[in-house]
Amino acid sequence: MSTTTPATVRSSSDDGDGGMDLRRPLVPAVGGKAEKLTVDDALQKYCGEFGWWQLRHFVLTSLAWALEGIHTMVMIFADRDPAWRCSSAACSEAATGSVCGLEPGSWEWDGGDGSSTVSEFGLICGQIYRVGLVQSLFFAGCMIGAGVFGHLSDSRMGRKGSLTIVCIMNAVFGCLTAFSPNYWFYVVLRLFSGFSTGGTGLCAFVLATEPVGPSKRGLVGMSSFYFFSGGIALVSGIAYKFQTWRALYVASSIPSILFVFLVLPFLHESPRWCLIRGRVGEAMKTMQSIARVNGRELPEDVVLGLDSEVGGGSGRGSSHFLIPTVVESKESLSGSLIDVLRCPLTRVRLFLAVIINFTCAIVYYGLSLNAVNLGTNLYLNVAVNAVAEMPAYFLTAIWLDRLGRKPLAIGTQWFSGLFCVAGSLMKAYGTSTVIPMICGVLGIFGMAGTYNLLFIYTVELFPTTVRNAALGCATQAAQLGAILAPFIVVCGGGIPFAVFGVCGIAGGLLGFYLPETLNKPLYDTLGGMEDGEGRAWVA
Repeated sequence: MSTTTPATVRSSSDDGDGGMDLRRPLVPAVGGKAEKLTVDDALQKYCGEFGWWQLRHFVLTSLAWALEGIHTMVMIFADRDPAWRCSSAACSEAATGSVCGLEPGSWEWDGGDGSSTVSEFGLICGQIYRVGLVQSLFFAGCMIGAGVFGHLSDSRMGRKGSLTIVCIMNAVFGCLTAFSPNYWFYVVLRLFSGFSTGGTGLCAFVLATEPVGPSKRGLVGMSSFYFFSGGIALVSGIAYKFQTWRALYVASSIPSILFVFLVLPFLHESPRWCLIRGRVGEAMKTMQSIARVNGRELPEDVVLGLDSEVGGGSGRGSSHFLIPTVVESKESLSGSLIDVLRCPLTRVRLFLAVIINFTCAIVYYGLSLNAVNLGTNLYLNVAVNAVAEMPAYFLTAIWLDRLGRKPLAIGTQWFSGLFCVAGSLMKAYGTSTVIPMICGVLGIFGMAGTYNLLFIYTVELFPTTVRNAALGCATQAAQLGAILAPFIVVCGGGIPFAVFGVCGIAGGLLGFYLPETLNKPLYDTLGGMEDGEGRAWVA
């Protein structure tokens, strides 16, 4: 035990306090002892697991999910195949099903060439593959961005810093896309937009859920995905108002600009991240703010500590202990995917999380693409599909803390997989086409719940030092599944349903090998997780 010093909070420049000493003591100044608690313990015992502070922080942070929904689904309208009509007698009525083979000048686009990228860049007939190429490269950018910003948000940039960067990039690249002079500039800018979009929901989810107590974290985490669906519905309205693709990209970027200037200044950095980065003073101030706004009180003799320091905490069977009354900056702790792979416990979890996220994304995005091609009003159809996912979120949130993460993840994947298998067995002809359509709706209903449950599940499977890196890796796997989904859809017939069914059932089987995380603490370090999980196994 080191020699005690006066009970002031000493903060270095790395604390974000400008290197100034905070002279107000957080603990008794003379010979006192401080109770050292983990963040979870402090939330449960003193600050409140989910009060007014967390509600406000959650709503403001989760608005970033709406931005991700907007920037992802805007391509449906910008790259749509617009209607066309004959403009001369040379246009044969018998060939009105396709413009391929018609004489140039004998037909024209409804709404003009600027209505979509397809009409302006001539992405028809032999060039139609380029529409799919843009979509795949956008998701490839998402995959890269998820990994990059997953690492950056765990390291020096932090959760809030990373979220700020991706939102600024979304706004800039979204606006620049509207001024693309040709197809290849458009492709590159959509790739960059995907890069920033891939980190948006990732950073927002972790930042929104880390200040929430363990018993409320599941419900709160699942609720964040209402904002994603809301963003998809919002982009439908924006696209209906702005009928040209260039105006649409500018209009869809405005919410990101508003978020940067009107929302981000009011967000707090995660106290968990501050703690592992050695910024104890900043973490303590955030926890005191949480307690004050929630109508609670955090005693001045309480000190935050990592789970490896406390040696126990909620759900770990160890009592809290008293330490000398010193709160000071500590050495920064960080981790990477290398650390995850070196630890046998997290290595297996990462492998399972990657495979399950990959199969889940194939089903989710694949069924979403099939649902869009129903021959109905495009704007209404996308909005209805977005709203239809919300009951899945609601039901999953209800059962999340009753059944647990593991049984729910397995059940929802099997629910989706079985209906996809049933859809593959149906012959799509005549009036019987309604049956595969119903199977598809039920399939996406189940997978929508799974796809979002996996975020909260993955967050709880890894400690704070590597949490975003692991979540970023899992998100990359999901984006790879999104890239492959369109190629499965174009196979047609019963093949897509069959592939989606196999993926759903296989993902559910892999879920059996994951541990249950219901009411378990969010560990801070790999050592703390190994110690805590080891005790739980012995118990």
